[in-house]
Parts: sequence; structure tokens; C-alpha cells
Amino acid sequence: MRFALASQALCGAVTVSALTLPRFVEKRLTLVDLDQFGSFPTITPDQAKADAENINVVTTDGPEAQGSDASESKVGAVKTAAADNDAAAAAGTCDRNNPNIRFEWRNYSPSDRTAFVEGIKCLMSKPSGGGFQGSQSRYEDLVSVHQQLTSSIHMSAIFLVWHRYYVHIFEQLLREECAFDRAMPWWDETLDSGKFAASDIFTDAFFGPLPTKTSDGQGTCIESGTFANTTLHIGPGSGFQDHCLSRAVDESLTGTVSANFVNDCNSRTSYDDMRSCQEMGPHAYGHNGIGAVMAEVSASPGDPIFFMHHLFVDHSFRIWQNADASRTTTINGCADTANPCTAITMDTVLHSNGLKPDTTIGAVMDTLGDYLCYRYDH
Repeated sequence: MRFALASQALCGAVTVSALTLPRFVEKRLTLVDLDQFGSFPTITPDQAKADAENINVVTTDGPEAQGSDASESKVGAVKTAAADNDAAAAAGTCDRNNPNIRFEWRNYSPSDRTAFVEGIKCLMSKPSGGGFQGSQSRYEDLVSVHQQLTSSIHMSAIFLVWHRYYVHIFEQLLREECAFDRAMPWWDETLDSGKFAASDIFTDAFFGPLPTKTSDGQGTCIESGTFANTTLHIGPGSGFQDHCLSRAVDESLTGTVSANFVNDCNSRTSYDDMRSCQEMGPHAYGHNGIGAVMAEVSASPGDPIFFMHHLFVDHSFRIWQNADASRTTTINGCADTANPCTAITMDTVLHSNGLKPDTTIGAVMDTLGDYLCYRYDH
């Protein structure tokens, strides 16, 4: 079985104003108080730049970034399917020169885009697997896991590796339970820096609109598009209160999600220094910039754009790893926030409260290893 990525088509972006909404427009919308969501902790780009190390930063993915002789894959090329790679992983035979490819949204065909968002809707329509607090769907099983583990998967060295594992679980559910059989996408947010709302990701055909924060600082319920009128049952915070899927873009924050910020963080030679910079840098500003549900640390996966955002974060992580082969076999930092902390190792276990089997950090550090078997298109 193979992935067939349809021919490339660049869709024209539909511009959504990022200016303050006038009052007569606000009155027609369902608004929400943003105070209930909070925000992710951040560092400034200046802080990241001040601590940047003076090295050449790798900025691409692909065979050439690995020093491989394999040719770069082109859009439209046939890709290894998940079923093939699941079997390969079980047999320990992932072909490092022909892994799954994750395609940037602009290189992802219209039919693939539609299949991807329909796969997410499929998970939302399926009943919970049971045992996941607050969940009322298979998709919310994912949200519940993130909420319940929040304190142990943020602000420590486990952040990047756990979220890599989590996105892989999301992909597995799409494939195994909703018959999603396309390549996975990712979103290069740096190309939309300061203008997230103008990206065609945020149109009714895909993830729905990205309304601006209102003049009096409120968010807006999403009432059109694929995820229109979605009711979330997990969050805000550690609670379980029904609330709408809402957004409140602040383009001054999305403008901070830049290639320079990513590169300054990726200049760190220490894994945990890089992780801390990425977590409180581009990662945090992406969440806070989209706002409302996405700005809430515990239950932010309630907004399905969460996974596109974390595919971007994982891309930055993989790019950092490409600079030195040892970065796929070693790790440093704390596995928790205890004092004294537990040192993180390649044998540290990653778990998902039973949603999928546990694995180890060693299994996910190399995306071209048998457990994952993927890379990005650039």
C-alpha cells in the first residue's frame, strides 16, 4: 500500500481582517471571556537572540540534510503508506531512504487537505474509547490525555519528545479508526508570521476562520466551516465545563513566530537549552497568538489546529537534530519538575494513559527509526 499525494495546487488565501472588530459586527457573534483560558509562559525573541550560540544552523529537512545520496522527493511522488511502515516498524525494517513524508500545507493538494480535516471530524464523531475523564468522543480521548498529563509534559525536557509521541498517536488514530490514507501535513508558521488569519488553513473548507480578539478583549465562537458549532467538554484548565471552540487571534503575537526566532533557539547545542527556548518561544507564541482555546495549556488540543501547530514544533525539533547525528541518540535535562529532579534518559518511558502503548524516548528520538519512520518535505 502506498500514499498517493495528489498534484500540487496552491489555493488563493482568503484574507480575514486582523483589525479590531467594530461593535456592530461583534453583536452578531457569540463571544467568550478570554480570562478563563489563560496563556502559555513566554520568553522574548530578544532573550532568545541574546543567548544564541554562534554556529551554522541547519534550516532544512530531507536527504541532503542527512548527508544521504537519496534524491529529494517531489510533490506527486509515491510515498510509503502507514500500513507498510507499521509492518516495517514491527519488523524493524524502516527504510531510512524512503520514509513517510510530511508535506507542508502549501504542498498538500486540495483533496489531501479535505481528507485530513474529514479524518479529524471522523474522530470527533466516534464514541470515546472509555476511561478518559470528561471525554465524549474519540477525539476528546486525545484532549483528555493531554489535560490529565499537563503538569508532567510541559516545562521539562520531556516536552518535545512527549509531544512527538502524542502527534504520532493522533496519526495512528486517524489511520486505524478513520481510514485516513494520505501523507501527513505540517504547517510552516514562519511563512505566515504576523498574518495567520490570512492563511487558507483558516477558511471554512479546512479549519474554519481565525477571528481577531474583539475591541473589549473577547474571543469568538467558531460558527462556520468544518468545525462550526463544536462543543468542547474538557477544560478550560482542569475543569469539565461545556464551552464552544473559540479563537481570538493577536497578529502581534503570531508575528513573533519567525524563522529568526526558530533559528536562534535551534542554535543551542544542548537539547534542554533548545527545548526550553522552543517551548517558551515559537511554540508558546503560536498558541497565544491563535488565542482562546489554543492559549489554554491543559485543554488546547480541543482546537484541532493544535496538531498542525505541533507538527510545526516537531519540524523545528527535527531540523535541530539534523545538525548532529548524536542528537538522535542522546538527551539531557529533567524528566519532571521535582527538586531534585529525575534525570531524563533514552530509557525514560512515555505514556498516554492507555490510549496507545507506552514507548521510550529512545524510540522517538530518531524520526527515521523503526517506531516513527518519517521526515519532512523540507
